[in-house]
Amino acid sequence: MNDFFINYPLNSLGDNLTNQTLKNSDPFYFHKSLDEYNESPLNELPGLSNFFNISNLYVKDESTRFGLNAFKVLGASYAVNQILLNKPNVSVFCTATDGNHGRALAWSAEKYKKKCVVFVPKDTSDLRINTISNHGAKVEKLDLNYEDTCKYASEISTKMNWELIQDTSWDDYELVPSYIMSGYLTHFIEMEDKINLLKKPEIDIIFLQCGVGSWAASCIWYYLERYGKNKPKIILVEPAQSSGVFDSFIKGERVSPDGNLNTIMAGLNCGIPSKIAWQIIKRGCDGVVKITDDEVKYAMNVFYKPLLNDSRIISGESGAAGLAGLIKCLNNMKAEDLNKHVGLNKNSRILLFNTEGDTDKDSFLNIIKKHH
Repeated sequence: MNDFFINYPLNSLGDNLTNQTLKNSDPFYFHKSLDEYNESPLNELPGLSNFFNISNLYVKDESTRFGLNAFKVLGASYAVNQILLNKPNVSVFCTATDGNHGRALAWSAEKYKKKCVVFVPKDTSDLRINTISNHGAKVEKLDLNYEDTCKYASEISTKMNWELIQDTSWDDYELVPSYIMSGYLTHFIEMEDKINLLKKPEIDIIFLQCGVGSWAASCIWYYLERYGKNKPKIILVEPAQSSGVFDSFIKGERVSPDGNLNTIMAGLNCGIPSKIAWQIIKRGCDGVVKITDDEVKYAMNVFYKPLLNDSRIISGESGAAGLAGLIKCLNNMKAEDLNKHVGLNKNSRILLFNTEGDTDKDSFLNIIKKHH
């Protein structure tokens, strides 16, 4: 079974996508206005890049974001703010989540003293549920997978007249997901005085973990808007058993993943790709890599045990997926064609994102201990 897919993107956004409500600078100024705002660190890891025999390795570490241990709050907080500007009388926000997005929404709702109802799929750990309910949200676990939990949240929101804040889009549900994707633009803008320089980026390849694809598409949208055909190459990384984007590329249309949905990468264990995201991904992603749980466990440990003077990075199961994808491309003979396609070699300057820290502390400690 091949775990590598090569895409030949158009490297342009279609007219219908440039007209979407994704905005470049608004979210950044909104986030900067929050008391909790701090720019998340961009770490350079010379020890690890030397070990991998590449030129530079940068990691944007989102585990510090607003004290919530994950990047998702960038999207949820901006979406809630936009909704309340237009509909200040919303009383209940609702979502489906496998962890980080639900906590982000609960935090945002609490900020505006609004109620929040969060539905989680059957495999969600008690620890993740508690971190959401600690922000005052009502959390209900359903005997469903992520995709069906999303459908349930959507149906009950319509019935109860709640405001659904879901980070995936489908027919007739596109405005809120595009607000969320706009919110994610903040962390790319934060790098504009560092590696996202105006004329040309100082990076060659970006590895992005991918669930429903909203965040990955937000990244692709940003780099296409900023650089067009000169954007860095972008490779998406998915769990082998929950690879909706990979499988959609193979089938030529949005489909639910073929796998059994058994993976420790809870934040990436999603269903059919988001409708808006898929349109952007097709146009700007250069390849997709599937990784196993063992490969991501290894990557978590690579981050945890820094080489030389590199910073230690606390990375959760979904957070380390980008690194796992890079390692797989460097070490697997079957990646040769993809590596050639994106120009992965000793001169490559690579950007990764640690999208979450130890959001499930028990699981994290268990994985780190076992590899010691």
